[in-house]
Amino acid sequence: MTRMSPGKLLRDAVTDSTIQVPGAFNALVGRLIEKAGYDAMYLSGAAFSAGTLALPDVGLFTLSEMAQQTAYLTRRVKIPIIVDADTGFGATLNVERTIVELEAAGAAAIQLEDQELPKRCGHLSGKSLVEPEEMCAKLRAAAAARSDSNLVLLARTDARGVLGIDDAIERAKRYLDAGADWIFPEALADLKEFEQFAEAVDAPLVANMTEFGKSPLLTLDELAELGYAAVLYPVTLLRVAMKAVEAALAIIANEGNQSEMLDLMQSRQELYDLLEYDDYEARDRAYFSGEQPG
Repeated sequence: MTRMSPGKLLRDAVTDSTIQVPGAFNALVGRLIEKAGYDAMYLSGAAFSAGTLALPDVGLFTLSEMAQQTAYLTRRVKIPIIVDADTGFGATLNVERTIVELEAAGAAAIQLEDQELPKRCGHLSGKSLVEPEEMCAKLRAAAAARSDSNLVLLARTDARGVLGIDDAIERAKRYLDAGADWIFPEALADLKEFEQFAEAVDAPLVANMTEFGKSPLLTLDELAELGYAAVLYPVTLLRVAMKAVEAALAIIANEGNQSEMLDLMQSRQELYDLLEYDDYEARDRAYFSGEQPG
């Protein structure tokens, strides 16, 4: 049986509902997201930079590194993955290769943004933008490069924090004309701006509910009421995990062992279940017995 394309799975997921999309900073977290019943997950450039490379979100990872991380996720989960490709790793011809590599790695959606290099976190000041014509050229290149028409091209505009909400809306409309499928307005300031954007831009929209940023942390119901297709939580799980690691290190240092944290840990059996450890052992035994695993 032919498996439905990742892009089609993602498009279908937002047909009648607004979906929540947590960020997976590694494949093990991705499996937890899937097990928890979410419809999709997000591979954030910021979380990948910090969580895997211990680097700031200023465009320092390469296309090859992001494609490899995408493949790590898609090999171990079945739900669709939205991949943050930052500025596309260069100009139009670089964008072509970005689409080819990330689509081959199994991405359901590929996100491109309209910042200049070196890019910055979308919720920091000091960003600079490319001209709309350059971003439109990248989107045309992206549309031409994909082999599956269901692959979602997600255009992010950072114009709100640089030029204002009206410019962000105008850019979004131009990006749709150039080939974008969905739009991601970054760093909107309040509920009114989320509403204004949704009323003005006729396309599936993605809301970024990242913590400690410029946007308020709106609820799923609020964003669904406005008609947003997907709500991202790009760095939430990484932040929670890192705070837990920090606390655990302090306890080990202060108490001399980890005994008081056992009830906070994922048990050995829970980890093995998540990894499907028993399935690997069963296949190994079958090979040695001369059988083909079921």
